[in-house]
Amino acid sequence: MITTKQRSYLRGLAHDLEPVVYIGKQGMTDNILLEMERTLESRELIKVKLQDGCELDPKDAANQAAASLQAEYVQSIGKKFVLYRASKEHPQIELPRPARTSRKERP
Repeated sequence: MITTKQRSYLRGLAHDLEPVVYIGKQGMTDNILLEMERTLESRELIKVKLQDGCELDPKDAANQAAASLQAEYVQSIGKKFVLYRASKEHPQIELPRPARTSRKERP
């Protein structure tokens, strides 16, 4: 689970990305999921676009893909969404560290 700060950082990285996976009228097929799997392993952060013929809701498609791929949903805007998953072999993106919560000492 990524923090709000990490999600914000990933949104910034994804801003200039072009979609690398396109979902058409057939929806979320096994081949689409396989392509997302490969791309996540090599790039860690991917942008996906739902084409005009696709009847899926972008947020539903993003959540379905994230659950299937064990990835993190980053954002969806219009017909595009962004997913993140750290690479097992070659990690490239270093996420900001989560803020530590300080415990006040008891008197």
